[in-house]
Amino acid sequence: MQNTMTYKGYHGSVEISPEDNILFGQVLFISPLINYEAETAKGLEQAFQEAINAYLADCAQQDIQPEKPCKGSLNVRLGHDLHLAASIAAFQASTSTNEFIKRAVQKSVGL
Repeated sequence: MQNTMTYKGYHGSVEISPEDNILFGQVLFISPLINYEAETAKGLEQAFQEAINAYLADCAQQDIQPEKPCKGSLNVRLGHDLHLAASIAAFQASTSTNEFIKRAVQKSVGL
């Protein structure tokens, strides 16, 4: 399991480089590549927050909307057999395939 941090609705990874003796990470689930690094855990959290604040400030300065993590839709490749089985099960449950898959994911992640 990988560790993450959260700030202002953004999520960042927490990784270690023993060779370089640093902690580093990347903002997750958005297109812009935003990296940060520090020598301590507290420093990494601060670097992550500064990276988010800089990203939001850059977006405001350029008058563009910052990307939000996970827009709420995704394209999942299930393969023919699994897709068909999910579609049949959804039909039998009188729901859409989308709703059937949504419920399966909710159950899997505990929501």
